Amino acid sequence: MKIGVIGGGQLGRMLALAGTPLGMDFTFLDPAPDACASPLGTHLLAGYDDSQALRQMAESVDLVTFEFENVPAETVAFLSQFVPVYPAADSLRIARDRWFEKSLFKELGIPTPAFADIQSQADLDAAVAAIGLPAVMKTRTMGYDGKGQKVLRQPEDVQGAFAELGSVPCILEGFVPFTGEVSLVAVRGRDGETRFYPLSHNTHVGGVLNLSVASSTHPLQALAEDYLGRVLEKLDYVGVLAFEFFEIEGGLKANEIAPRVHNSGHWTIEGAECSQFENHLRAVAGLPLGSTAKVGESAMLNFIGSVPATEQVIAIENCHLHDYGKAFKPGRKVGHATLRCQDATTLKARIAEVEALIANA
Repeated sequence: MKIGVIGGGQLGRMLALAGTPLGMDFTFLDPAPDACASPLGTHLLAGYDDSQALRQMAESVDLVTFEFENVPAETVAFLSQFVPVYPAADSLRIARDRWFEKSLFKELGIPTPAFADIQSQADLDAAVAAIGLPAVMKTRTMGYDGKGQKVLRQPEDVQGAFAELGSVPCILEGFVPFTGEVSLVAVRGRDGETRFYPLSHNTHVGGVLNLSVASSTHPLQALAEDYLGRVLEKLDYVGVLAFEFFEIEGGLKANEIAPRVHNSGHWTIEGAECSQFENHLRAVAGLPLGSTAKVGESAMLNFIGSVPATEQVIAIENCHLHDYGKAFKPGRKVGHATLRCQDATTLKARIAEVEALIANA
């Protein structure tokens, strides 16, 4: 089977690594000459709005998926005229726009922070007066890993904030006093079959995910599955989708969804019976879904900016290195380590070893 992937970053790379043993071949459309997925398939070097390249991809593959949500929904809609595309364009349209996303949560009865649409500084001033401070202002599209957002704590932070974020459509969200951040990764097949992975506890540094630890038993697992299940059914979704939540006293509040394989699910490569990457491919290809059960106790740590020496990482017991083959650059995700241990105590010790490597890199 030939799979087209819009985007050629590390998520595309890991999709190809998971799909190659299934007999799948990959074509990546990406405007970056050094796209790190390109060694694992055919690389169409073109923009996401290049209709000629899109037609070329559609004619050479059996179906298309995408590896990140900053792909224009129009690209997916265009491709859908010629070849099956999963997830569908409407799922991407909603998930890539924070206003549409939060409005969907509200429609489905999923608790969210107070939010308002911001089209001008005047809108922002009015929204702050209604919602209060602190609050978080985010661009409606294109923001990720802490980019395209600003925390507003004092009245002086509000002045000029709309221009500071580029004078583009934004959303203001009330600040949530959360006790933790968790995410749930699920996969839904073409036939509607749905499977959920265990909730992951996430730690961010500077707005970028640093550590994800898969839970064994979490009291909010069923609630998270209920909320994510509502979204999957409403969108008639096909593939992997991740839902990030704020953990609050006795419950959850929605943060955002990602219509793709997700950084907080990387632990599944070694830590689950079937990884999120393989399950995404199974779903979009109409194949039986794999088990989402945990294998041992697992965690994932991101390497930001640089990857420690290979020999140092793999010398740590129970540790698996994933180097994305990307040029090192401050603030850039260039690799990760996954850990799979027999018990939580050992996992905690291994996490500390990897963190020490990162600190000393």
